[in-house]
Amino acid sequence: MTSPSHDEGGLDRIVTLPNAISLVRLACVPVFLWLLFGRENRVGAALLLGGLGATDWVDGYIARHFNQVSNLGKVLDPIADKVLLVTGMVAILVDGSVPAVIFWPAIAREVLVAGTTMVLGALGARRIDVSWAGKCGTLLMMVAFPLFLWGHGHGPATALAWAVALAGLVMAWYAAATYVRPAMAALREGRAAREGGAGT
Repeated sequence: MTSPSHDEGGLDRIVTLPNAISLVRLACVPVFLWLLFGRENRVGAALLLGGLGATDWVDGYIARHFNQVSNLGKVLDPIADKVLLVTGMVAILVDGSVPAVIFWPAIAREVLVAGTTMVLGALGARRIDVSWAGKCGTLLMMVAFPLFLWGHGHGPATALAWAVALAGLVMAWYAAATYVRPAMAALREGRAAREGGAGT
C-alpha cells in the first residue's frame, strides 16, 4: 500500500507526461494563429484546433490511469483548455466565421468563470476541481469553433457547428451554475484552514 507521504510527494511532481502534453497543446496556439492569419489556411487551422480540442481528454486519462496526477497538472490542464478555447474563439470571430450570437455567450461564460476563480483565490478559497459538465462544455465548444471555421458560414460543417455549439453552451452554463455551491464551500473551507493555521 502506498503511504500518504508518498502520495503527497507524487502530487508535487512537475515532470510528467500529462504536463508535457498540456505544454505541447499550449505551444500549438501560435501555430494555429499562423495558419489562420499568416497562411490564411482555414482548413489547416480548423484541423489543428479541432485536434487539440479532441485530445483534451488524453492528458487527464493518462494522469488518472497511470498514476501521474500532480498539483501542477490540475492547474496546467484547465489553463491549457481556457487558453486554447479563448484564443480560438477570438481568432475565429476576427476571421468572421463564427456568429456573434454564439461567440458572446461563450466568451461571457469564460470571463465569468475566470473572474470568479481569481476572486475566490484572492479571498482564500481552496481550489475547485473542474466538473464533468464543465469539461464536457469546453470540449464541445472546442469542437464547434473549428467547425465554424471550416464551414465559414455555409455547408454541413456550419450546420453541425451550430448543433454542437448550442449543446456546448447549455453544458457550459449549467456547469457555471452548479459551481455556486462548491465555490461557497471552498471559500468557507479555505478561510477555516487559514484561520486554523494562524491559530497554531
